[in-house]
Amino acid sequence: MSVVVPIMIGLGYVALMSLIREPHRRRFNAIMVAGAGAAYLSGGGLGPWEFAFTAVMTYCAYRGLESWTFIGIGWLLHTGWDLLHHLHGNPIIPFAEHSSLGCAICDPVIAAWCFSGGLSVTGLLRARLVRSRAERPTTQP
Repeated sequence: MSVVVPIMIGLGYVALMSLIREPHRRRFNAIMVAGAGAAYLSGGGLGPWEFAFTAVMTYCAYRGLESWTFIGIGWLLHTGWDLLHHLHGNPIIPFAEHSSLGCAICDPVIAAWCFSGGLSVTGLLRARLVRSRAERPTTQP
């Protein structure tokens, strides 16, 4: 399985989410984390632990309504859950054997974006430009 495709999916997700204005972007992403928490419920293969994980992700989603940090935590928790399913459970997409591994590669890309405050792509570029200008040495005559 290629690592590039899941990373590109994560970057595509970030780009699409950039089209949603704040605060709706954060709230929408909180809902996405809640959905990700329930992704394995219909047959993940880890029994009652699937319900416990869904409860934890629901808490992260609720706190994520007001905090990008909790949304990022939720995506990192989902990364671990994906890896557990890849190794011991059923794949997230039943007919795609390595789909949980792909999801585990994609999710940290989204989490990193969330930890940056969920800025739009243009906001991220603007922040990087401001930082690079601030780091330049000033020359005085």
